Amino acid sequence: MILEMKVPSPGESIKEVEIATWLVKDGDYVEKDQAIAEVDSDKATLELPAEASGVITLKAEEGDAVAVGAVVCLIDTAAAKPSGSAPTPVAEAPKAEEKKAEAPKAAPAPAATYAAQAPSPAARKILDEKNIQPSDIVGTGKDGRITKEDAVNAVPSMGTPTGGSRGAERVKLSMLRRKVAERLVAAKNDTAMLTTFNEVNMTPINNLRNEYKDAFKAKHAGVGLGYMSFFTKAVTRALQLYPDVNSMMDGDYKVAYDFCDISIAVSGPKGLMVPVVRNAENLTFRGVEAEIKRLAIKARDGQITVDDMTGGTFTITNGGVFGSMLSTPIINPPQSGILGMHNIIERPIAVNGKVEIHPMMYVALSYDHRIIDGRESVGFLVAVKEALENPVELLCDNNPKKAFEL
Repeated sequence: MILEMKVPSPGESIKEVEIATWLVKDGDYVEKDQAIAEVDSDKATLELPAEASGVITLKAEEGDAVAVGAVVCLIDTAAAKPSGSAPTPVAEAPKAEEKKAEAPKAAPAPAATYAAQAPSPAARKILDEKNIQPSDIVGTGKDGRITKEDAVNAVPSMGTPTGGSRGAERVKLSMLRRKVAERLVAAKNDTAMLTTFNEVNMTPINNLRNEYKDAFKAKHAGVGLGYMSFFTKAVTRALQLYPDVNSMMDGDYKVAYDFCDISIAVSGPKGLMVPVVRNAENLTFRGVEAEIKRLAIKARDGQITVDDMTGGTFTITNGGVFGSMLSTPIINPPQSGILGMHNIIERPIAVNGKVEIHPMMYVALSYDHRIIDGRESVGFLVAVKEALENPVELLCDNNPKKAFEL
């Protein structure tokens, strides 16, 4: 029996996918549920499993755009599974008595060549300071000897415009990457995007983490107490104080939400993914950390789905893990705001009239000025800062053990 495998719908509104990579070859025997291809949609990269066991016949090439519901391959379910092939023979090691062919020895350079390049002791010292090899200059002394004057006048080689590699490679972007590019351009062109900045003293959070992180991880089956749960809870608190930041433009209307679905930017093998933590305002520290860990593992393993990334009312992105000190994050449309975290650097700051060194982080809020005014944007970022600098009171209700479920 010949089974026609058709492209399943990866999600609502997706009309076609692109064959990113075939994981099998034409004529291979495949097992039921075996991953046979990776397909790109405009929202995610997904694996395509075989619907039955049998010999496969491919009906599309890598890079082809295939409509949802179209036949992508045939599987002959009546074909017998081939028996295992014999192991590849291992080549025998050469016998001890066999002599290896000796490579011809390079002829020694004439003694005059070395003599011509030999600098005087004074010239040698100058060349070493300039990091110049004697072979790179021509001596003007007797028999071509490099003099001190030659060394003083020598200029380090800056290279030449020819002779190096000048190759180029033209690679088609994946459908996902093309969609990301399209959305980024749209965000720049279709929104009145501005960015406001502030800085956060991370000492209170560091003190809390140092005190409770070991007990937290032991109690919650390996889930760590990271920075993201503090930032997520600080953001959900600020969104409830400034609901315009948790709203979106829809034509001539503003759509406001009474829930906080927080998109968290994570790095995956196919690029940046933005899965969503649903109803983050109702989650505990453990709940936030466990959900972010689950989504990050799915993104890392290429198992993230369209549903995981659909929706979201606000985004948090952490460029600090890559060393970014300050940036202007771009809005994730149709959302109206995105918070950028950055790396933590110890810097001197004024505390009660005295200079102290504290771990500091710059934070940035990019927002759509069509719907969010300056008062709301600045007030939101200040509220995030206040919560992060006073986490015991504002995020833990003055009871960290209860907040961390210890």
